[in-house]
Amino acid sequence: MKLAMIGFGQAGGKIVDRFLDYDDRTNSGIVRAAIAVNSAKADLIGLDNIPQENRVLIGQARVKGHGVGADNELGAEIAEEDIDEVQNAIDSIPTHEVDAFLVVAGMGGGTGSGGAPVLAKHLKRIYTIPVYGLGILPGTDEGGIYTLNAARSFQTFVREVDNLMVFDNDSWRQTGESVEGGYEQINEEIVRRFGILFGAGEVGDGEEVAESVVDSSEIINTLSGGGVSTVGFASEEVDMNTGGGLLSRFTGDDGGDDDLDAANTTNRITSLVRKAALGRLTLPCEIEGTERALLVLSGPSEYLNRKGIERGRKWLEEETGSMEVRGGDYPRDEPEVAAAILLSGVTNVPRIKRLQQVAIEAQDNIDDIQQESEENLEELVEDDEDELEPLF
Repeated sequence: MKLAMIGFGQAGGKIVDRFLDYDDRTNSGIVRAAIAVNSAKADLIGLDNIPQENRVLIGQARVKGHGVGADNELGAEIAEEDIDEVQNAIDSIPTHEVDAFLVVAGMGGGTGSGGAPVLAKHLKRIYTIPVYGLGILPGTDEGGIYTLNAARSFQTFVREVDNLMVFDNDSWRQTGESVEGGYEQINEEIVRRFGILFGAGEVGDGEEVAESVVDSSEIINTLSGGGVSTVGFASEEVDMNTGGGLLSRFTGDDGGDDDLDAANTTNRITSLVRKAALGRLTLPCEIEGTERALLVLSGPSEYLNRKGIERGRKWLEEETGSMEVRGGDYPRDEPEVAAAILLSGVTNVPRIKRLQQVAIEAQDNIDDIQQESEENLEELVEDDEDELEPLF
């Protein structure tokens, strides 16, 4: 799948930058074009892989390149005002070679949280290809204002894109980890999961073609109903040499019967699919009631067992209750077999309900604090005995 990626704000820019690095490392060719948009000049300078001409600084007249300070209403306003500057960068993208736009943003800050929905709306008005969102939820420990921003941004973003894929920082932060180290790890996890999904079906010269091809139309159809999506992932290392070890653990290759090896591989793949679906999802949710799903098994082609993939797909159909579960393999010359599962149209998401509840409480608290602050200021400056004349 060929994507035009636009990172909006600090988190969005860093993730798109990391996708370009992943493309280089794996030769997957997912990113057809990459753009970073920000109101903070320093964040754009800090990127490594996005071309200089594709880094767009917005809001210079309002915030002078210093960012919007977690004010996502201001982020939305300057995105509206400077949308032509963003469009100038998008004009250089050969959209006839692109399957979809992917707008990536952290939903807790200001620029990306406010600007990403504005950009998505603009793109949908102009282009016929799908516009997807990848939104990053802040951790609950990051503070009330970020939670409030995320709830408001989520509500708007999900309406403006063809599908919103969500990654929840709360599920991935580790205790005792530095903030920077934590985000590095999270960004790598995002890129790895979505990289395998979007990379499926790409075949270079001399590379093997999948038995059951997953191409861009399969991904588009899975995401077509709109709503919210989450991704599950599980992998198991294999030894690329044929001498056994970890490889034999996966394939059952101990010199025994071929049928036994095939049965072992089938069971291993089914187990991997279960781990991916029932393990840590990018957005924790109940998978029952999922509207559509896509299963991609990647790894060295000799370990991608068609029967195992089909059995995993059927298991996923039963677990989700969905009649639209697609599946296929993605041969890769990597020392691991991995299962990536896209669950689209999920609705039983306690984290989103909780986010909205906390945001409502935060909004009430902010209103109360503002009211109290105004009263305190009035009390401070008033003088009952000698009323002073103001200067003007």
